[in-house]
Amino acid sequence: MSDVYGKKICLTGATGFLGSHLLPFLEQAGAEITCIARKSSNVEHIPHKIAYADLASGKGLREALKGQDILIHMAALLFGYGYQDYLAGNATAARQIGLAARDLEKVVHVSSLAAAGPCATLPGVGETDIPGPVSAYGWSKLMSESILGNFFGERLVVLRPPIIYGSGDRGLLPVFRGVKRGIAAVPGWSFPVSVIHADDAARAILCCADEKARGIYHVSDGAPLEIADFYRAMGKALGRDKLTIVNVPLPIMGLSAVISGFAGQIGKFFGSKPPNWNPDKYREARAGGWVANDKKIVKEIGFKPQISLADGMEEAVGGYRNQDLL
Repeated sequence: MSDVYGKKICLTGATGFLGSHLLPFLEQAGAEITCIARKSSNVEHIPHKIAYADLASGKGLREALKGQDILIHMAALLFGYGYQDYLAGNATAARQIGLAARDLEKVVHVSSLAAAGPCATLPGVGETDIPGPVSAYGWSKLMSESILGNFFGERLVVLRPPIIYGSGDRGLLPVFRGVKRGIAAVPGWSFPVSVIHADDAARAILCCADEKARGIYHVSDGAPLEIADFYRAMGKALGRDKLTIVNVPLPIMGLSAVISGFAGQIGKFFGSKPPNWNPDKYREARAGGWVANDKKIVKEIGFKPQISLADGMEEAVGGYRNQDLL
């Protein structure tokens, strides 16, 4: 764990899924916390200083970051209507951060394994491998890393988590709901993935705030598993010992993504949010494997995952049920 006691730490994305898991760890570590939020954000549940700023325009950002020691940048656009949305939501935000605060002691940027690209074999994709994103989201995260690197140099630490699951996550909620009904769809055939529970991802972020942390880190909860086994672990936590895994042919998955994306474009005119399933997410799903090599973060800054898949799924299901989402 990092020694951030007394450090002034500013967070973007604090009101989101991962932020809700990170805040208790920062509190326990004795950090002085400021959360950057939009004026439209619901911050009633956050008992910390709130600084209102806009990451797209940069308005209010310089004032929010003034006097801070460390910025943990978690805010990101996960679902968009097209590549322009991902650029505006991710890369543009990185540039605004760089312009607003060049005097920070350190910036921890929570990126994504999507920035590195897919890998289906051990030991997994590593930090020194040439990045090969397959989606607009992945490219926007890689561009964000590059933009922040140009501004902050060695003061930038990048964390690339794989699939993050846990209570409060709305991205995987449709999958949990499907598994609750006894069915899960796999694009093509089952493929290997690395995963991590949100609490362990929060611990990794805290490790990256340590003065020893340098460069880029990949992280996971240990050995990869088949995506079908990930779904079966969901089923067990939901009391579904028998789960039907449907191997959907890739052309059908691709067609469904196009239809969902087209429907989302229509819904855009009526104020609807972008769909979770679209052609960009299909490009990631058809990649055939997302395995991360996490040896560097274990060796250099001593990160150790503490939550097993079974325990993590129990926590996720419990959280969903407490919110009446399952």
